[in-house]
Amino acid sequence: MSQIIPVWLVLALAVLGSNVPFFSERFLGIFKFRAGIKTPLVRGAELLSLYFAVGAFGLLLEKNAGQISAQGWEFYAVTFALFITLSFPGFVWRYLLRRR
Repeated sequence: MSQIIPVWLVLALAVLGSNVPFFSERFLGIFKFRAGIKTPLVRGAELLSLYFAVGAFGLLLEKNAGQISAQGWEFYAVTFALFITLSFPGFVWRYLLRRR
């Protein structure tokens, strides 16, 4: 397997994972709420949990490719900022577009 394929796979998964909280009223796209509507706090918690899930998948791919590189806090701050940036289309669709 080429080294570029896992990179694009993780990026595609990050785009999908960062927008799931905004396009679905279910937690992680699976579990239904009793109240029926998620609060912004729940969406933020879901976004954080999906960030860790995508990161774990990326770590698994890196482990399969060879040695895992040590990362500092800066790496995680930048990747979380990128994850939030990738969630912008879902945020706009959920909160900024006016629906009839």
